[in-house]
Amino acid sequence: MKISKRLLAAILATGISVAFLGGEAPFNPAAANEIAVLVDSNPITTYDVQRRAAFLKLQRKKGNLTQMAREELTEEMLKRMEMKRRGISISDKEVDTAFASFASRNKLTPAQLSEVLNKAGVTPEHFKTFIMVQIGWNRALSARFRQTGMISEQEAVQRMRQQGGAKPSATEYLLQQVIFVIPADKRQAIIAKRRQEANAFRSRFQNCGNTRQLAKGMIDVTVRDLGRVIEPRLPNDWADDVKKTGVGQTTPIHDTEKGVEFLAVCSTRQVSDDRVAQLVFSMEDAEKKQGGDQQADKVSEEYLKELRANAKIVNR
Repeated sequence: MKISKRLLAAILATGISVAFLGGEAPFNPAAANEIAVLVDSNPITTYDVQRRAAFLKLQRKKGNLTQMAREELTEEMLKRMEMKRRGISISDKEVDTAFASFASRNKLTPAQLSEVLNKAGVTPEHFKTFIMVQIGWNRALSARFRQTGMISEQEAVQRMRQQGGAKPSATEYLLQQVIFVIPADKRQAIIAKRRQEANAFRSRFQNCGNTRQLAKGMIDVTVRDLGRVIEPRLPNDWADDVKKTGVGQTTPIHDTEKGVEFLAVCSTRQVSDDRVAQLVFSMEDAEKKQGGDQQADKVSEEYLKELRANAKIVNR
């Protein structure tokens, strides 16, 4: 996975200082199951707060670290809920790549970074969740840019006239989705096996017409027809892989919230009409607007404010 410079900077900005570490942070097992904050019935535990406070301490943050941790985790939960609503899932591989990049920039191996985080009371798992949300929120912001920046059909037509009347074209994909479902309580135990099964299925795949026949008799395998999706509308998580996949072939597998899945490209065609022009020009405008950090920060702040206003947050 290619990490954007802005996203990598956000992760690196955590500013962990190895020299700042003292003794191992205390862990109170009895507090682990106590709920500190509820965000639309999604719990944030006192242990979560304890680890985030340790993370803030590691960054040399000043002030009431417990309260700051509560605020950060509340915003993080809002982001995770929005990611789920938008169908944004981040694979373990993507997170591990970012984790290794962070370790390397701090002249550590991933194992050494894990040791640092454990000693500080943060834990690698907590930091990886932080990374996962950073990546996912970046994608949610991209989707937000595209939605809020949609120009009208009249504007698209006017812009085409300014460019000599030529209409932009885009590839439209007919897609099929295959999911090897994993129950949440069995994820760690069977995910490796499900990956093997999914890759074995991909090796037997011939075309979208026989997918259901191949899946017949298999346990917890779902096949969905996604219909036609124009290139600018491809989900961020899948866009690069879909564009690299030929007709009658499948993308690499992705670890998602549902389990292990891949997409099959049934057919493609080039389309060029006013709708395509509207999408293409809107995407171009969104990319220009998203280029500046200040603009992105402003959109993120407004987005979070909106999510917070629509959520029920209970501090205990």
